[in-house]
Amino acid sequence: MAKLFLSLHVLAAILAIGPITVAASMFPRLARTAPTPETPALLHKICRSYAYVGAAVPVLGIATGAALGVLSDAWLVVSIVLTGVAAGVLVAVILPGQGELLEAGEGAVTGAGEERRAVTRKLAMTTGVFNLLWTVVVVLMIVRPGSTTGA
Repeated sequence: MAKLFLSLHVLAAILAIGPITVAASMFPRLARTAPTPETPALLHKICRSYAYVGAAVPVLGIATGAALGVLSDAWLVVSIVLTGVAAGVLVAVILPGQGELLEAGEGAVTGAGEERRAVTRKLAMTTGVFNLLWTVVVVLMIVRPGSTTGA
């Protein structure tokens, strides 16, 4: 059962978290430079939609950890905490920031106001933090420092 959970966990991470990181990374620049608001709106929709699917990643990860008997290992606990932080950043900062920029309207999407630049810079930085959190989680999943299950 552990192999099934692990396979589903990895697939969910690739198919859900991957598109979110790419779309979220592209959004700030395209919110400033896209000739029409459709492209940033599509990227926001991808982030929002895949966030729901992405909820399967920690669920399957915890199921995998339970099946392997490693739920109390430090590397897994840290990974779970970082996953929670990344989810919080996505839900509390990235998605609302994208929505705020989209609500500003079509004129603002191609506009170059200083306030808009500040919002897009903050969103780009926050997206970078989100991506860094996921990078650390992936490294922890591969390296598994202190794990007794082998590497």
